[in-house]
Amino acid sequence: MSTPVIEISDLTKKYGSYTAVDKLNLSIEKGEVFGLLGPNGAGKSTTILMLMGLSESDSGSVKVCNIDPERNPINVKQKVGYLPEDVGFYDDLTGFENLMYTARLNSVSGIEAQKRSLQLLERVGLSEDMHKKAGKYSRGMRQRLGLADVLIKNPEVIILDEPTLGIDPTGVKAFLELIVQLSKQDGITVLFSSHHLHQVQQVCDRVGIFVKGKLLAEGNVDSLAKQLFNSGAYTIEVGLAANGNSEKTTLLNKVKNIETVESVQVEGDIWRIECTQDISNQISKTIIDSGVGLSHLYKKEYGLDDIYHRYFEGGNEDE
Repeated sequence: MSTPVIEISDLTKKYGSYTAVDKLNLSIEKGEVFGLLGPNGAGKSTTILMLMGLSESDSGSVKVCNIDPERNPINVKQKVGYLPEDVGFYDDLTGFENLMYTARLNSVSGIEAQKRSLQLLERVGLSEDMHKKAGKYSRGMRQRLGLADVLIKNPEVIILDEPTLGIDPTGVKAFLELIVQLSKQDGITVLFSSHHLHQVQQVCDRVGIFVKGKLLAEGNVDSLAKQLFNSGAYTIEVGLAANGNSEKTTLLNKVKNIETVESVQVEGDIWRIECTQDISNQISKTIIDSGVGLSHLYKKEYGLDDIYHRYFEGGNEDE
């Protein structure tokens, strides 16, 4: 079994009596896009600071690329690229000149620095604006230049802290597509901190739910739904034909006996079936085979918006 690229064990950080990160345990594999999801003050940024060796923990341990960031912060920074929500550049330098400057800071030779800079500007869609002053770049262009900036040293891990704030929808789409490419094509591990639910669900392989410094649950969206909801992870609504009441009684018992079905709510000819797996095909076949007409079938899967409501708006923050 491979060693995780990021491995956190019982990590805790306090500011006086306030616990910002509370016994965090987390493991992230190579090439994975992991989303840190939570409201402001949940502990996401504090965790990132400790991963980068920019803040010391009070207890626990953290390894990034098998390096302890507290003991070897310089070594970690050679392996990790960090993109904050507000990227700083020399505004009087062009995009190309800013990348060249970063390359030299990371001991990349002149010819190689130029080659990488041109390649990355092409990749992030800034080739036509490479000679424009960075101070004239839009918010979206600055974030794309920021992504090129963190990639100039060929990092194994990139950490993105609210990277899409203030970017228009078209820019966000292009930016997120780049993130997926870096993960799938280049094998770069991505830690994506955000409270934008749709974006996290769109690009992340797994998600960690942060509330008040604690990681309440982690996994892909399906597994999170199973962890966070008492009912099934899927709700399948079916509409039945308005006839055959005797057949419906028999059908109801058959549906209830299907494996993974947890409950059936009957409201006239509308049935809402809660189950732990997507068994819509089996349910529709059971209905049709029973001789009862099927007028419609609708499958609801819990997404991150439901999870957000469950924990951040639904009153369970203190659980």
